[in-house]
Amino acid sequence: MTESHNPTEIAQAAKAHISAASALIGDPSQFGRVAEDGTVFVRTPSGEKAVGSYPGKSAEEALAYFVRKFEALASEVALTAARITSGAMVPQDAYEAVKKLRQQVSDLNGVGDLAALAASVEQIEPLIEGHREAYEAKKAAESVAKAARREQILVEKEKIVAEAESLALSESWKSTGDRLKTLLDEWKAAPRLDKKSDGDFWKRFSASRNKFDKRRRTHFAQLEATSSVVASAKETIVVEAEKLATSTDWVATARRFKVLMDQWKAAGRGKKNDDTKLWNRFKAAQDQFFAAKNADLEKREVSMAANLIKREELLPKIEALVPFTDVKVAKAAFRELMNEWTKIGITNRDKRAALDTRVSAVEEAIKSAEAEVWRKSDPAAKARAADVVTQLTESIANYEKAAAKAQAAGNDKKAREALESAAARKVWLVEAEKSLAEFK
Repeated sequence: MTESHNPTEIAQAAKAHISAASALIGDPSQFGRVAEDGTVFVRTPSGEKAVGSYPGKSAEEALAYFVRKFEALASEVALTAARITSGAMVPQDAYEAVKKLRQQVSDLNGVGDLAALAASVEQIEPLIEGHREAYEAKKAAESVAKAARREQILVEKEKIVAEAESLALSESWKSTGDRLKTLLDEWKAAPRLDKKSDGDFWKRFSASRNKFDKRRRTHFAQLEATSSVVASAKETIVVEAEKLATSTDWVATARRFKVLMDQWKAAGRGKKNDDTKLWNRFKAAQDQFFAAKNADLEKREVSMAANLIKREELLPKIEALVPFTDVKVAKAAFRELMNEWTKIGITNRDKRAALDTRVSAVEEAIKSAEAEVWRKSDPAAKARAADVVTQLTESIANYEKAAAKAQAAGNDKKAREALESAAARKVWLVEAEKSLAEFK
Protein backbone atom coordinates (compact mmCIF):
# COMPACT_ATOMS: atom_id res chain seq x y z
CA MET A 1 0.00 0.00 0.00
CA THR A 2 1.76 3.20 -1.20
CA GLU A 3 -1.05 5.77 -1.17
CA SER A 4 -0.97 8.14 1.81
CA HIS A 5 -3.67 10.28 3.34
CA ASN A 6 -3.33 13.42 5.40
CA PRO A 7 -5.50 13.67 8.55
CA THR A 8 -8.06 15.97 6.92
CA GLU A 9 -8.54 13.63 3.98
CA ILE A 10 -8.88 10.65 6.32
CA ALA A 11 -11.54 12.36 8.42
CA GLN A 12 -13.49 13.41 5.34
CA ALA A 13 -13.31 9.90 3.90
CA ALA A 14 -14.52 8.38 7.16
CA LYS A 15 -17.42 10.82 7.37
CA ALA A 16 -18.47 10.09 3.81
CA HIS A 17 -18.06 6.34 4.39
CA ILE A 18 -20.28 6.36 7.47
CA SER A 19 -22.96 8.38 5.66
CA ALA A 20 -22.83 6.07 2.67
CA ALA A 21 -23.12 2.96 4.85
CA SER A 22 -26.10 4.43 6.67
CA ALA A 23 -27.78 5.25 3.37
CA LEU A 24 -27.54 1.65 2.19
CA ILE A 25 -30.65 0.69 4.14
CA GLY A 26 -33.15 2.60 1.94
CA ASP A 27 -36.62 1.31 1.14
CA PRO A 28 -36.91 -2.44 2.03
CA SER A 29 -39.19 -3.12 -0.97
CA GLN A 30 -36.48 -1.80 -3.30
CA PHE A 31 -34.10 -4.62 -2.45
CA GLY A 32 -36.31 -7.51 -1.39
CA ARG A 33 -39.65 -9.21 -1.52
CA VAL A 34 -41.59 -12.02 0.19
CA ALA A 35 -43.00 -14.90 -1.89
CA GLU A 36 -46.42 -16.41 -1.24
CA ASP A 37 -44.84 -19.37 0.56
CA GLY A 38 -43.14 -16.95 3.00
CA THR A 39 -39.63 -17.15 1.49
CA VAL A 40 -37.78 -13.82 1.61
CA PHE A 41 -35.66 -12.85 -1.44
CA VAL A 42 -33.02 -10.14 -1.83
CA ARG A 43 -32.37 -8.47 -5.19
CA THR A 44 -28.73 -8.34 -6.32
CA PRO A 45 -27.07 -7.30 -9.58
CA SER A 46 -26.79 -11.02 -10.46
CA GLY A 47 -30.45 -11.73 -9.71
CA GLU A 48 -32.64 -12.67 -6.76
CA LYS A 49 -31.36 -14.81 -3.88
CA ALA A 50 -33.40 -16.51 -1.15
CA VAL A 51 -32.22 -15.44 2.30
CA GLY A 52 -34.69 -17.39 4.50
CA SER A 53 -38.13 -17.15 6.03
CA TYR A 54 -39.81 -16.10 9.29
CA PRO A 55 -42.60 -18.59 10.05
CA GLY A 56 -45.69 -17.32 11.83
CA LYS A 57 -45.08 -13.68 10.86
CA SER A 58 -46.63 -11.42 8.24
CA ALA A 59 -44.80 -10.60 5.01
CA GLU A 60 -43.97 -7.12 6.34
CA GLU A 61 -42.57 -8.52 9.58
CA ALA A 62 -40.52 -11.16 7.75
CA LEU A 63 -39.07 -8.58 5.35
CA ALA A 64 -38.31 -6.21 8.26
CA TYR A 65 -36.45 -8.99 10.11
CA PHE A 66 -34.00 -9.53 7.24
CA VAL A 67 -33.67 -5.78 6.69
CA ARG A 68 -32.57 -5.46 10.33
CA LYS A 69 -29.86 -8.05 9.77
CA PHE A 70 -28.61 -5.96 6.86
CA GLU A 71 -28.82 -2.78 8.96
CA ALA A 72 -26.77 -4.34 11.76
CA LEU A 73 -23.91 -5.25 9.41
CA ALA A 74 -24.06 -1.86 7.64
CA SER A 75 -23.75 -0.14 11.02
CA GLU A 76 -20.77 -2.35 11.91
CA VAL A 77 -19.06 -1.36 8.65
CA ALA A 78 -19.59 2.33 9.44
CA LEU A 79 -18.39 1.86 13.01
CA THR A 80 -15.23 0.06 11.88
CA ALA A 81 -14.36 2.92 9.52
CA ALA A 82 -14.89 5.43 12.31
CA ARG A 83 -12.73 3.46 14.77
CA ILE A 84 -9.91 3.19 12.25
CA THR A 85 -9.81 6.91 11.53
CA SER A 86 -10.11 7.84 15.20
CA GLY A 87 -7.03 5.80 16.10
CA ALA A 88 -8.98 3.35 18.24
CA MET A 89 -7.59 0.33 16.31
CA VAL A 90 -3.98 -0.62 15.64
CA PRO A 91 -3.21 -1.29 11.93
CA GLN A 92 -2.94 -5.07 12.32
CA ASP A 93 -6.33 -5.25 14.05
CA ALA A 94 -7.81 -2.99 11.37
CA TYR A 95 -6.74 -5.33 8.54
CA GLU A 96 -8.22 -8.29 10.43
CA ALA A 97 -11.45 -6.36 10.91
CA VAL A 98 -11.77 -5.64 7.18
CA LYS A 99 -11.08 -9.29 6.39
CA LYS A 100 -13.82 -10.33 8.81
CA LEU A 101 -16.28 -7.80 7.33
CA ARG A 102 -15.69 -9.14 3.80
CA GLN A 103 -16.61 -12.62 4.99
CA GLN A 104 -19.66 -11.36 6.88
CA VAL A 105 -20.96 -9.49 3.81
CA SER A 106 -20.36 -12.57 1.66
CA ASP A 107 -22.29 -14.79 4.10
CA LEU A 108 -25.03 -12.27 4.94
CA ASN A 109 -28.65 -13.40 4.61
CA GLY A 110 -30.22 -9.94 4.74
CA VAL A 111 -32.25 -7.55 2.62
CA GLY A 112 -30.54 -4.37 1.37
CA ASP A 113 -28.08 -3.13 -1.22
CA LEU A 114 -25.55 -5.96 -0.84
CA ALA A 115 -23.39 -4.77 -3.73
CA ALA A 116 -23.12 -1.30 -2.25
CA LEU A 117 -22.34 -2.77 1.18
CA ALA A 118 -19.53 -4.91 -0.29
CA ALA A 119 -18.14 -1.84 -2.07
CA SER A 120 -18.36 0.08 1.18
CA VAL A 121 -16.17 -2.53 2.89
CA GLU A 122 -13.57 -2.23 0.14
CA GLN A 123 -13.38 1.52 0.72
CA ILE A 124 -12.20 0.98 4.33
CA GLU A 125 -8.79 -0.55 3.66
CA PRO A 126 -7.23 2.58 2.06
CA LEU A 127 -7.92 4.40 5.33
CA ILE A 128 -5.72 2.08 7.38
CA GLU A 129 -2.41 3.48 6.20
CA GLY A 130 -3.56 6.94 7.12
CA HIS A 131 -4.66 5.52 10.45
CA ARG A 132 -1.11 4.22 10.90
CA GLU A 133 0.05 7.84 11.04
CA ALA A 134 -2.58 8.58 13.67
CA TYR A 135 -1.51 5.48 15.61
CA GLU A 136 2.14 6.56 15.61
CA ALA A 137 1.06 10.01 16.75
CA LYS A 138 -0.88 8.40 19.58
CA LYS A 139 2.18 6.39 20.63
CA ALA A 140 4.23 9.57 20.65
CA ALA A 141 1.62 11.25 22.83
CA GLU A 142 1.73 8.29 25.22
CA SER A 143 5.49 8.63 25.43
CA VAL A 144 5.12 12.30 26.33
CA ALA A 145 2.51 11.37 28.95
CA LYS A 146 4.87 8.74 30.38
CA ALA A 147 7.65 11.31 30.69
CA ALA A 148 5.25 13.71 32.40
CA ARG A 149 4.18 10.95 34.79
CA ARG A 150 7.83 10.21 35.66
CA GLU A 151 8.38 13.86 36.42
CA GLN A 152 5.31 13.82 38.66
CA ILE A 153 6.63 10.75 40.54
CA LEU A 154 9.99 12.49 41.00
CA VAL A 155 8.22 15.46 42.57
CA GLU A 156 6.15 13.20 44.86
CA LYS A 157 9.17 11.21 46.09
CA GLU A 158 11.24 14.38 46.58
CA LYS A 159 8.41 15.72 48.72
CA ILE A 160 8.39 12.56 50.89
CA VAL A 161 12.16 12.57 51.33
CA ALA A 162 12.33 16.30 52.05
CA GLU A 163 9.71 15.99 54.81
CA ALA A 164 11.56 13.04 56.34
CA GLU A 165 14.78 15.07 56.38
CA SER A 166 12.94 17.95 58.08
CA LEU A 167 11.76 15.60 60.86
CA ALA A 168 15.15 14.05 61.66
CA LEU A 169 15.84 16.51 64.53
CA SER A 170 12.29 16.56 65.94
CA GLU A 171 11.71 15.87 69.64
CA SER A 172 7.99 15.13 69.29
CA TRP A 173 8.73 11.45 69.63
CA LYS A 174 5.22 9.99 69.30
CA SER A 175 3.79 12.22 66.56
CA THR A 176 7.02 12.26 64.55
CA GLY A 177 7.39 8.48 64.78
CA ASP A 178 3.82 8.08 63.52
CA ARG A 179 4.43 10.56 60.70
CA LEU A 180 7.60 8.80 59.57
CA LYS A 181 5.68 5.54 59.52
CA THR A 182 3.01 7.19 57.34
CA LEU A 183 5.72 8.55 55.03
CA LEU A 184 7.17 5.04 54.75
CA ASP A 185 3.74 3.72 53.73
CA GLU A 186 3.47 6.51 51.15
CA TRP A 187 6.92 5.61 49.84
CA LYS A 188 5.94 1.95 49.45
CA ALA A 189 2.70 2.92 47.69
CA ALA A 190 4.39 5.33 45.27
CA PRO A 191 5.15 4.05 41.72
CA ARG A 192 8.73 2.95 41.03
CA LEU A 193 11.35 4.90 39.09
CA ASP A 194 14.55 3.53 37.64
CA LYS A 195 16.87 1.69 40.04
CA LYS A 196 19.40 4.52 40.45
CA SER A 197 16.83 7.25 41.08
CA ASP A 198 14.94 5.14 43.61
CA GLY A 199 18.22 4.13 45.27
CA ASP A 200 19.33 7.76 45.72
CA PHE A 201 15.99 8.78 47.16
CA TRP A 202 15.95 5.79 49.53
CA LYS A 203 19.42 6.54 50.91
CA ARG A 204 18.28 10.04 51.91
CA PHE A 205 14.99 8.78 53.34
CA SER A 206 16.57 5.90 55.29
CA ALA A 207 19.30 8.14 56.71
CA SER A 208 16.68 10.58 58.08
CA ARG A 209 14.69 7.78 59.73
CA ASN A 210 17.79 6.23 61.27
CA LYS A 211 18.91 9.59 62.64
CA PHE A 212 15.55 10.17 64.33
CA ASP A 213 15.34 6.59 65.68
CA LYS A 214 18.82 6.84 67.20
CA ARG A 215 17.96 10.11 68.97
CA ARG A 216 14.67 8.67 70.24
CA ARG A 217 16.38 5.56 71.67
CA THR A 218 18.94 7.73 73.43
CA HIS A 219 16.20 9.89 74.90
CA PHE A 220 14.26 6.96 76.35
CA ALA A 221 17.44 5.34 77.63
CA GLN A 222 18.03 8.48 79.66
CA LEU A 223 14.49 8.30 80.99
CA GLU A 224 14.96 4.72 82.09
CA ALA A 225 18.05 5.79 83.96
CA THR A 226 15.86 7.94 86.18
CA SER A 227 14.68 4.86 88.08
CA SER A 228 13.45 6.79 91.11
CA VAL A 229 10.71 8.40 88.99
CA VAL A 230 9.58 5.00 87.69
CA ALA A 231 9.59 3.48 91.17
CA SER A 232 7.50 6.33 92.54
CA ALA A 233 4.89 5.92 89.79
CA LYS A 234 4.67 2.18 90.34
CA GLU A 235 4.42 2.58 94.10
CA THR A 236 1.32 4.75 93.58
CA ILE A 237 -0.19 2.10 91.33
CA VAL A 238 0.47 -0.69 93.86
CA VAL A 239 -1.06 1.27 96.75
CA GLU A 240 -4.31 1.78 94.82
CA ALA A 241 -4.36 -1.90 93.76
CA GLU A 242 -4.05 -3.02 97.39
CA LYS A 243 -7.01 -0.78 98.36
CA LEU A 244 -9.11 -2.34 95.58
CA ALA A 245 -8.30 -5.93 96.53
CA THR A 246 -11.36 -6.27 98.83
CA SER A 247 -13.84 -4.41 96.59
CA THR A 248 -17.09 -6.19 95.62
CA ASP A 249 -17.97 -3.78 92.84
CA TRP A 250 -16.90 -6.43 90.36
CA VAL A 251 -17.36 -4.68 87.01
CA ALA A 252 -16.03 -1.22 87.88
CA THR A 253 -13.09 -2.62 89.87
CA ALA A 254 -12.12 -5.06 87.11
CA ARG A 255 -12.04 -2.13 84.68
CA ARG A 256 -9.92 -0.12 87.12
CA PHE A 257 -7.43 -2.98 87.45
CA LYS A 258 -7.11 -2.97 83.65
CA VAL A 259 -6.35 0.77 83.75
CA LEU A 260 -3.77 0.23 86.49
CA MET A 261 -2.15 -2.50 84.38
CA ASP A 262 -1.94 -0.09 81.42
CA GLN A 263 -0.40 2.54 83.72
CA TRP A 264 2.12 -0.02 84.97
CA LYS A 265 3.21 -0.81 81.41
CA ALA A 266 3.42 2.88 80.53
CA ALA A 267 5.54 3.72 83.56
CA GLY A 268 8.60 2.10 81.99
CA ARG A 269 11.35 0.04 83.58
CA GLY A 270 13.01 0.72 86.92
CA LYS A 271 15.68 -1.16 88.80
CA LYS A 272 15.14 -4.89 88.44
CA ASN A 273 14.88 -5.68 92.19
CA ASP A 274 12.50 -2.79 92.86
CA ASP A 275 10.35 -3.71 89.86
CA THR A 276 10.10 -7.34 91.02
CA LYS A 277 9.01 -6.43 94.56
CA LEU A 278 6.44 -3.90 93.36
CA TRP A 279 5.10 -6.31 90.78
CA ASN A 280 4.64 -9.09 93.35
CA ARG A 281 2.55 -6.74 95.54
CA PHE A 282 0.48 -5.60 92.55
CA LYS A 283 -0.06 -9.18 91.38
CA ALA A 284 -1.11 -10.32 94.87
CA ALA A 285 -3.73 -7.56 95.14
CA GLN A 286 -5.03 -8.31 91.67
CA ASP A 287 -5.22 -12.07 92.33
CA GLN A 288 -7.07 -11.50 95.62
CA PHE A 289 -9.76 -9.42 93.90
CA PHE A 290 -10.27 -11.74 90.94
CA ALA A 291 -10.34 -14.85 93.18
CA ALA A 292 -13.22 -13.29 95.17
CA LYS A 293 -14.93 -12.21 91.94
CA ASN A 294 -14.71 -15.74 90.50
CA ALA A 295 -16.02 -17.27 93.73
CA ASP A 296 -19.05 -14.96 93.61
CA LEU A 297 -19.57 -15.86 89.96
CA GLU A 298 -19.59 -19.56 90.87
CA LYS A 299 -22.37 -18.94 93.43
CA ARG A 300 -24.36 -17.06 90.82
CA GLU A 301 -23.82 -19.91 88.36
CA VAL A 302 -25.43 -22.32 90.84
CA SER A 303 -28.42 -19.99 91.23
CA MET A 304 -28.69 -19.45 87.49
CA ALA A 305 -28.54 -23.21 86.87
CA ALA A 306 -31.49 -23.70 89.25
CA ASN A 307 -33.42 -20.94 87.50
CA LEU A 308 -32.66 -22.56 84.15
CA ILE A 309 -34.25 -25.80 85.38
CA LYS A 310 -37.38 -23.89 86.47
CA ARG A 311 -37.67 -22.29 83.04
CA GLU A 312 -37.14 -25.62 81.28
CA GLU A 313 -39.92 -27.16 83.41
CA LEU A 314 -42.32 -24.28 82.68
CA LEU A 315 -41.60 -24.14 78.94
CA PRO A 316 -43.57 -27.32 77.96
CA LYS A 317 -46.70 -25.84 79.60
CA ILE A 318 -46.30 -22.70 77.47
CA GLU A 319 -45.69 -24.65 74.27
CA ALA A 320 -48.68 -26.90 75.02
CA LEU A 321 -50.95 -23.90 74.37
CA VAL A 322 -50.35 -24.40 70.63
CA PRO A 323 -52.34 -25.43 68.71
CA PHE A 324 -55.51 -23.87 70.14
CA THR A 325 -59.12 -23.40 69.06
CA ASP A 326 -60.03 -20.39 71.16
CA VAL A 327 -57.50 -17.58 70.89
CA LYS A 328 -58.92 -15.66 73.88
CA VAL A 329 -58.53 -18.65 76.19
CA ALA A 330 -55.00 -19.30 74.88
CA LYS A 331 -54.05 -15.65 75.37
CA ALA A 332 -55.28 -15.62 78.99
CA ALA A 333 -53.40 -18.85 79.79
CA PHE A 334 -50.25 -17.51 78.14
CA ARG A 335 -50.44 -14.33 80.25
CA GLU A 336 -50.61 -16.34 83.50
CA LEU A 337 -47.71 -18.57 82.52
CA MET A 338 -45.61 -15.56 81.52
CA ASN A 339 -46.16 -14.07 84.98
CA GLU A 340 -44.55 -17.20 86.42
CA TRP A 341 -41.77 -17.02 83.78
CA THR A 342 -40.96 -13.42 84.69
CA LYS A 343 -40.77 -14.12 88.44
CA ILE A 344 -37.98 -16.68 87.93
CA GLY A 345 -34.58 -15.16 88.71
CA ILE A 346 -31.69 -14.52 86.33
CA THR A 347 -30.48 -17.24 83.98
CA ASN A 348 -27.30 -17.54 81.94
CA ARG A 349 -27.89 -15.28 78.93
CA ASP A 350 -26.51 -17.70 76.34
CA LYS A 351 -28.56 -20.63 77.64
CA ARG A 352 -31.72 -18.57 78.05
CA ALA A 353 -31.70 -17.25 74.48
CA ALA A 354 -32.92 -20.55 73.01
CA LEU A 355 -35.72 -20.77 75.59
CA ASP A 356 -36.85 -17.20 74.91
CA THR A 357 -36.97 -18.00 71.22
CA ARG A 358 -39.37 -20.89 71.84
CA VAL A 359 -41.57 -18.71 74.09
CA SER A 360 -41.59 -16.00 71.40
CA ALA A 361 -42.82 -18.58 68.88
CA VAL A 362 -45.90 -19.31 71.05
CA GLU A 363 -46.52 -15.59 71.56
CA GLU A 364 -46.26 -14.96 67.84
CA ALA A 365 -48.74 -17.78 67.11
CA ILE A 366 -51.29 -16.18 69.45
CA LYS A 367 -50.74 -12.72 67.94
CA SER A 368 -51.09 -14.11 64.42
CA ALA A 369 -54.33 -15.88 65.36
CA GLU A 370 -55.70 -12.64 66.87
CA ALA A 371 -54.80 -10.77 63.70
CA GLU A 372 -56.47 -13.43 61.56
CA VAL A 373 -59.67 -13.28 63.65
CA TRP A 374 -59.73 -9.53 63.26
CA ARG A 375 -59.07 -9.72 59.55
CA LYS A 376 -61.93 -12.17 58.96
CA SER A 377 -64.37 -10.09 61.01
CA ASP A 378 -63.43 -6.66 59.67
CA PRO A 379 -66.58 -5.28 57.97
CA ALA A 380 -64.61 -2.75 55.95
CA ALA A 381 -62.34 -5.46 54.53
CA LYS A 382 -65.35 -7.63 53.77
CA ALA A 383 -67.01 -4.73 51.95
CA ARG A 384 -63.87 -4.18 49.90
CA ALA A 385 -63.72 -7.88 48.99
CA ALA A 386 -67.39 -7.83 47.96
CA ASP A 387 -66.77 -4.72 45.89
CA VAL A 388 -63.95 -6.47 44.02
CA VAL A 389 -66.25 -9.43 43.22
CA THR A 390 -68.95 -7.04 41.95
CA GLN A 391 -66.51 -5.08 39.80
CA LEU A 392 -65.03 -8.20 38.25
CA THR A 393 -68.51 -9.66 37.55
CA GLU A 394 -69.61 -6.45 35.83
CA SER A 395 -66.35 -6.21 33.90
CA ILE A 396 -66.71 -9.79 32.60
CA ALA A 397 -70.27 -9.11 31.46
CA ASN A 398 -69.14 -5.93 29.67
CA TYR A 399 -66.32 -7.70 27.85
CA GLU A 400 -68.63 -10.54 26.79
CA LYS A 401 -71.15 -8.01 25.43
CA ALA A 402 -68.35 -6.24 23.57
CA ALA A 403 -67.18 -9.57 22.12
CA ALA A 404 -70.68 -10.42 20.92
CA LYS A 405 -71.07 -6.99 19.36
CA ALA A 406 -67.68 -7.22 17.60
CA GLN A 407 -68.46 -10.74 16.38
CA ALA A 408 -71.75 -9.54 14.92
CA ALA A 409 -69.90 -6.71 13.17
CA GLY A 410 -67.43 -9.20 11.67
CA ASN A 411 -64.45 -7.87 13.70
CA ASP A 412 -62.96 -11.20 14.80
CA LYS A 413 -59.79 -9.67 16.18
CA LYS A 414 -61.62 -7.28 18.49
CA ALA A 415 -64.02 -10.06 19.54
CA ARG A 416 -61.08 -12.34 20.37
CA GLU A 417 -59.34 -9.65 22.44
CA ALA A 418 -62.55 -8.96 24.40
CA LEU A 419 -63.05 -12.66 25.13
CA GLU A 420 -59.42 -12.99 26.28
CA SER A 421 -59.92 -10.06 28.66
CA ALA A 422 -63.14 -11.65 30.00
CA ALA A 423 -61.37 -15.01 30.49
CA ALA A 424 -58.55 -13.36 32.45
CA ARG A 425 -60.99 -11.64 34.78
CA LYS A 426 -62.86 -14.90 35.35
CA VAL A 427 -59.66 -16.31 36.81
CA TRP A 428 -59.34 -13.24 39.05
CA LEU A 429 -63.03 -13.58 40.03
CA VAL A 430 -62.49 -17.12 41.34
CA GLU A 431 -59.72 -15.86 43.66
CA ALA A 432 -61.80 -12.84 44.72
CA GLU A 433 -64.75 -15.07 45.61
CA LYS A 434 -62.45 -17.29 47.68
CA SER A 435 -61.22 -14.23 49.60
CA LEU A 436 -64.81 -13.06 50.20
CA ALA A 437 -65.83 -16.52 51.42
CA GLU A 438 -63.19 -16.33 54.19
CA PHE A 439 -65.10 -13.57 56.00
CA LYS A 440 -67.51 -14.71 58.71
